[in-house]
Amino acid sequence: MMDFQEAQRLLFVYLHEFANQFQRLPGSAIFLRYVKSSYQNDPVRSAVELFLFLFAVRYLLAPKYSTKPGIVALSEEEIDDLVEDWTPEPLVGPPSALEETEVEKRAVIVGPTGPKSKLSNGRTVTNLASYNFYNFNANETLKEKAIQTLRSYGVGPCGPPGFYGTQDVHMKTEADVAAFLGTPACIIYAQAFSTISSVIPAFSKRGDIIVADKGVSYAIRKGIQISRSTVRWYEHNDMEDLERVLDRITKEQAKKPLTRRFIITEGLFESYGDMVDLPKIIELKLKYKFRLILDETWSFGVLGRTGRGVTEHQNVDAAEVDMIVGSLAGPLIAGGGFCAGSEEIIHHQRISAAAYTFSAALPALLSTTASETLNILQTSPELIMQLRENIKVMWAQLDPRSDWVYCTSALENPIMILVIKPEVVSSKRLSVEDQQFLLQDVVDECLANGVLITRLKSLPDNVTPKQVVPPALKVCLTTGLTKREVEKAGTIIRHAITKVLSKKR
Repeated sequence: MMDFQEAQRLLFVYLHEFANQFQRLPGSAIFLRYVKSSYQNDPVRSAVELFLFLFAVRYLLAPKYSTKPGIVALSEEEIDDLVEDWTPEPLVGPPSALEETEVEKRAVIVGPTGPKSKLSNGRTVTNLASYNFYNFNANETLKEKAIQTLRSYGVGPCGPPGFYGTQDVHMKTEADVAAFLGTPACIIYAQAFSTISSVIPAFSKRGDIIVADKGVSYAIRKGIQISRSTVRWYEHNDMEDLERVLDRITKEQAKKPLTRRFIITEGLFESYGDMVDLPKIIELKLKYKFRLILDETWSFGVLGRTGRGVTEHQNVDAAEVDMIVGSLAGPLIAGGGFCAGSEEIIHHQRISAAAYTFSAALPALLSTTASETLNILQTSPELIMQLRENIKVMWAQLDPRSDWVYCTSALENPIMILVIKPEVVSSKRLSVEDQQFLLQDVVDECLANGVLITRLKSLPDNVTPKQVVPPALKVCLTTGLTKREVEKAGTIIRHAITKVLSKKR
């Protein structure tokens, strides 16, 4: 047998021969120098690189296999038969009986929208179905400013804000809204609806917790759905139930990793018209350490002495609300929406909010219109007082004097939501569909007598737990009408309600 020394000698010879052959390869000197330097400085790194190299070699030499399932080959005749038998589903489902009736009788406005609007049939009616609360549509100063902006900037920026869509007028509007609300910063979006539905998922992700009012708007529900967060609902505007939910979440999360937690609510609720108890929510938010997203789509420009919203109306410092979301459409007759808050919150949205990064910027003329209307509200607080007076006149005609309906809106809300009284519903055994048909008859009766109003309409979703929004009429007040005209319109609406509901047995 070969002794140990002889084996060592042969191994040394083989290794020496291998080294000589390896050094003849092009680039071998560079490779050896790299390995020696790498091993000297960091041997762990050399080991990791060797492992990755061997893994790559093993992966490349592994046998290939297909991940596709077995495909059944079809003949041309079989393909033709399947194509002929296939019936595509309609993009839009068939209209309901109520929708067909509504479409047949829908009023079409010709020309500009105002307190007195002309219909396609030639009639002029009192328009109580638009959000032109301060009659800014007829303001000549705003029209002239919009025309000048259109001539200077064109129709639209044709680009997202983060690229070349941001213009100086956008930056001015953001500064104007922030100064108006008293917040450090503000960001504006091109669409009012997509503002809140983009703000929510920009901050709340999968695994985070959202506590939301069951009565929030459809846009908020869509934002909550997109976020994929854990959602806990509390009864509409019920502060005791809200505290119960917050307390339970706090106890459940006591021994779990920290998560971001948000309370989401509205200033004036779109589907009910009532007002949030903001001081109580601020108290609970601080007690249980939650962040607050407040949607002021319907309260911004309406509540408060100068229209700053529910924070001004209820004497709450705007800095105590983490995010204030609102609309530049509606009362401000511009377009788009905004989110106001700290510098960090605003900067985060500029790179993470889908509706900001992937949508064209707000047209310049709408941006300047928003700035001008904010200036008018600050310098002319009498407009808000006049609107409140018209609201009181309409309340006097409808809520206390009607045996059939009552108003669920706050006294300061120019959008009056009129719901059929529960005792009427029970005595006449009215289903939800019956109420919708009767209220549409009321709308038609009012239109026949020269007053245009509409019904409250809501969209279903699979996010919110079953929260039935009662069928209702929607009456929108405006400063463009005198008190006498508002009183006359209220009388017509009240008589139409009585006429239609008294016939139902």
